[in-house]
Amino acid sequence: MRLRMRKYYYVYFVASINRVLYVGYTDCLIKRINQHKKGFYDNAFSKKYQTNRLVYWEPYYTKEEALNREKQIKKWSRKKKVVLIDKHNYEWRDMYGDVVEIGKTRLLRSLK
Repeated sequence: MRLRMRKYYYVYFVASINRVLYVGYTDCLIKRINQHKKGFYDNAFSKKYQTNRLVYWEPYYTKEEALNREKQIKKWSRKKKVVLIDKHNYEWRDMYGDVVEIGKTRLLRSLK
């Protein structure tokens, strides 16, 4: 029997220690953040500025919703982005571990 888990799409912010921000979209948040952490793409912005700490993310049910939200956020000023992060993650802590735990919980729930 094959398990089917609902597919989600994500808009996310990763930041450097100096709070340089990168806004992105993905359909596999754990994998994508892992790529940021490992500097997967040699000439990428995230590798150059070491934006490898997940500081904010939003889930969406459709690709279109996520892409539209990413485009909207990318037009914002830095100040507006910082306000959004501060509202949900005032300490700007790396939320990657939380996302991994949520993924494990979802998988275990689907096995029951």
